[in-house]
Amino acid sequence: MSNMLEIKIGSTIYERIDTIRMSDAERQVAINAMRDADLVVDAFVWVGKKIEQISDRLFRFFLKPSLKH
Repeated sequence: MSNMLEIKIGSTIYERIDTIRMSDAERQVAINAMRDADLVVDAFVWVGKKIEQISDRLFRFFLKPSLKH
């Protein structure tokens, strides 16, 4: 497993996967599942931030101070 993936997943989780009795193929499946879950979470966070940015822009657009007095 690459060092960057170990850092991203977290050393504690990687250590737990490493200490569980399983075959190398099962271990790789578990690591891949952790990576996939991390990608899904990153996608949800990205979508949430984009929604927040869009709502901020819409809020500012519709509530601009009027030049009429």
